[in-house]
Amino acid sequence: MSATVEYQQEFVQVDGARLGVQVYPEPDGVTDAPVVLIAPAMGVRARYYRPFAAALRAAGLAVVVADLRGTGESTPPPSRTCRYGYAELAADVGAVRSALKPRLDGRRTLLLGHSLGGQAAVLHLALHGEHEVDGLALIAVGIPYWRDFAGPRRYGVLPYTQGIAATARLLGVWPGWGFGGRQARGVIRDWAHTARTGRFPEVDGVDAEAAVRRIRTPVLAISVDGDQYTPHPTLDRLCAKLTAAPVERERYAAPGTALDHFTWVRAADPLAARVADFVTTLPVR
Repeated sequence: MSATVEYQQEFVQVDGARLGVQVYPEPDGVTDAPVVLIAPAMGVRARYYRPFAAALRAAGLAVVVADLRGTGESTPPPSRTCRYGYAELAADVGAVRSALKPRLDGRRTLLLGHSLGGQAAVLHLALHGEHEVDGLALIAVGIPYWRDFAGPRRYGVLPYTQGIAATARLLGVWPGWGFGGRQARGVIRDWAHTARTGRFPEVDGVDAEAAVRRIRTPVLAISVDGDQYTPHPTLDRLCAKLTAAPVERERYAAPGTALDHFTWVRAADPLAARVADFVTTLPVR
């Protein structure tokens, strides 16, 4: 496991929100390294990815991790007054990328999403264009459609996800009781839609499903053995939507290590090496 490193905490202002951005030092001995921008999972702070960031740096990549709106160093904290959902999360990815452009322009750029962050990255490419992004990596991401879960568990996923959505509607916010951390009800509404239908919701009046089908950015899609929230079939479903994109679809296991939706981050040296290898294959814009 690569040793963790310190990062520089920065902020990006957008639409009344402040997005926390963690910028890691350039990899040792490398100039103009390709840049990986990480979008975290629901309720997971950017600092959780420090071991993965260290592994990516060791593999020769520059690393930036941005807290999702309302999580970690990002504001506003979810409350009854918050109205944001997937549309804002997708736009936030672009806001962070634009803020970093003066420093990182001209380098290969890879968006890397985990769980909800992966959905936000996909929607960013679908809704806001692909002109300044060279590749997309999805790790432990999926459309959590209830029918894609194995065995009896599938019959619990639907009432569980829709119960969370109903609670968020009733309270005006999801309090984070046992799942996902405190979340704006719009985020929970859109997430629950994917769990119920297997499809992205309409976003700002745009048919997101059709927009996703137009993405042409190369994709590395990796599901993780033992993932309780986005098992392999849920990522297969998402990849099937990327009909115009070249997709490299893989599964990840670490022999002798029990992995799940979150713990892969701490056993990710092989994943970091794979991401670095994928970046070298990306066509130059």
